[in-house]
Amino acid sequence: MTADTSVPSTALLTGSDTGGNYTARHLLVLEGLEAVRKRPGMYIGSTDSRGLMHCLWEIIDNSVDEALGGHGDRIEVILHEDGSVEVRDNGRGIPVDIEPKTGLSGVEVVMTKLHAGGKFGGGAYAASGGLHGVGASVVNALSARLDVEVDLGGATHSISFRRGTPGIFTESGPEAPFDPGSGLLKGKKIPKSRTGTRVRYWADRQIFLKDAKLSLETLHARARQTAFLVPGLTLVVRDERGIDGAAPTEETFHYEGGISEFCEYLAQDKPICDVQRLRGSGTFKETVPVLDDLGHMIPTEVKRDLDVDVALRWGTGYDTTVKSFVNIIATPKGGTHVSGFERAVTQTVNEVLRATKLLRVAEDNVVKDDALEGLTAVVTVRLAEPQFEGQTKEVLGTSAAARIVLQVVSKELKAFLTSTKRDDKQQSRTVLEKVVAASRTRIAARQHKEAQRRKTALESSALPAKLADCRSDDVDRSELFIVEGDSALGTAKLARNSEFQALLPIRGKILNVQKSSVSDMLKNAECSAIIQVIGAGSGRTFDIDQARYGKVIFLADADVDGAHIRCLLLTLFQRYMRPMVEQGRVFSAVPPLHRIELSNPKKGQDKYLYTYSDNELRQTLLDLERRGTRYKDAIQRYKGLGEMDADQLAETTMDPRFRTLRRINISDLEAAETAFSLLMGNEVAPRREFITNSAATLDRSRIDT
Repeated sequence: MTADTSVPSTALLTGSDTGGNYTARHLLVLEGLEAVRKRPGMYIGSTDSRGLMHCLWEIIDNSVDEALGGHGDRIEVILHEDGSVEVRDNGRGIPVDIEPKTGLSGVEVVMTKLHAGGKFGGGAYAASGGLHGVGASVVNALSARLDVEVDLGGATHSISFRRGTPGIFTESGPEAPFDPGSGLLKGKKIPKSRTGTRVRYWADRQIFLKDAKLSLETLHARARQTAFLVPGLTLVVRDERGIDGAAPTEETFHYEGGISEFCEYLAQDKPICDVQRLRGSGTFKETVPVLDDLGHMIPTEVKRDLDVDVALRWGTGYDTTVKSFVNIIATPKGGTHVSGFERAVTQTVNEVLRATKLLRVAEDNVVKDDALEGLTAVVTVRLAEPQFEGQTKEVLGTSAAARIVLQVVSKELKAFLTSTKRDDKQQSRTVLEKVVAASRTRIAARQHKEAQRRKTALESSALPAKLADCRSDDVDRSELFIVEGDSALGTAKLARNSEFQALLPIRGKILNVQKSSVSDMLKNAECSAIIQVIGAGSGRTFDIDQARYGKVIFLADADVDGAHIRCLLLTLFQRYMRPMVEQGRVFSAVPPLHRIELSNPKKGQDKYLYTYSDNELRQTLLDLERRGTRYKDAIQRYKGLGEMDADQLAETTMDPRFRTLRRINISDLEAAETAFSLLMGNEVAPRREFITNSAATLDRSRIDT
């Protein structure tokens, strides 16, 4: 387990009432855990839900470090109904004997002293996620109550704390009467072979925001990730909170395949090569303070070992997913190990491309984005006492990691890309061809963007001739209608307000860009016309401030083909002009399906009524019959926009005073990406399975037809 202790923190505080006199009385010395409660954000990042989750990670990571060292194989995380959290493991247990320097038990040292523990090179842990020795003590300081039970030496030892102060609670719960006092209590006897630690704590609501809460979904993701990274470890997450009357749930995570299986799990696209495992190690030297026999800190040069283990594979997609870890601690913002990995992949791919002449002499080297396109990778390094940037451990700072990872990945990846084995040779060829295609597509897109920059969309002689532009240059007011078919265009021209409404017809169904490359999309006349007319570029170069229209409205027939066209258009915008969707500037017009003509409308009553679905038509007819209002039996059913005259189209679909628009937005980006990949991507089998399984539960009122 990790510890957390030691030297008092000193804070220099200047009061607002000091005037011009700043003396020693204005200095405040924060002893022990006071510093944590005074500045919690320094230790856990924030006091919202993210900080609350970080406290849980600190306790879980201590148990994981035991498993990582081979001293345990099961961890249980329990979210109790009373708001407390409990973490149990079957590791060695926190030491319960007396630490000679402080005269306290090992449990008290770990839980009450900053920068104290077994991860400072004392030999208890060869490599661990903890290294500052503040994790457990920080959680203790920020808890209204924390209970620790340790099974060790044939007995169960227990101790409790209130906001970092040891003592005894006479009842259950964080508000129970509390008697301060030091000392570890020795309880019932147990078999000597049984060891482990149980930590249960109640987060202090004096510190954390009222709406801060633990996310079960995030906890499951972290548990799954850890189970992948420590093969053989079983992680059990039990939720007993009963939120909204839900029954208790339990999830168990256990994987034997390690990061190769993790890489397969993370990948969303079809693979073009097998998962490659790149392993190796290296050594480096660094100068660290080491405690001598007299208790003095002596700068000493020590030799470190760094193990590298990488799993990667390329797929048919275009997105890059790289997950990085140091001693199984996730580093979401990367660090030196990730920079070394990315450099290694880019350099090695360029070297092999030149050697195989897949990259022409006149062509520039591929860049990082080209080499990483469609790549899914898990990068892990293991070393003693890694240097992180801050207690949240989001970025690795050990400089030697970049060099060692570069060497290992370059050597192992080159061996795969130049392999003479039949399967490896074919797969590596496919990977290299994909990288070259990505490079050429990027260059084509850049040239396209540069051509756009040379002349604005308004000045461009290459604007589609079929565009019926508006007169206004007020972006906030202007609207672009993308109209299905030239037949509907004629009617729409008469129905629109040419002051601020522009029309661009498209011929039939445009290219499905989810299945196509960037270069294919740019070659497609309809797609390139839409991008050119909007005038803000595409993909990573898209600049929404350059968009010429405040609204983009899909105007298609109210039938199955019209719904398909809207899906294809939305796929184009989501993939290459996503900021337009994210800012709520993309809409779908809602044309009517039926027109009812009243025989003798009363004064002030409209002669024509429009309905937008079969259910609405039936309800409207029933209402008319109930009121005794007569109507002509020849109810018109619109098969397409072209069947309306200009007045009808304006009144029902285009005039801002009467029309209905559906705003298209993205509430969950990751879910949206998954939906587009499933419904519009290359994989037919998952789509067929989705349609088959969902047919019985379909809400037909949500069908966009």
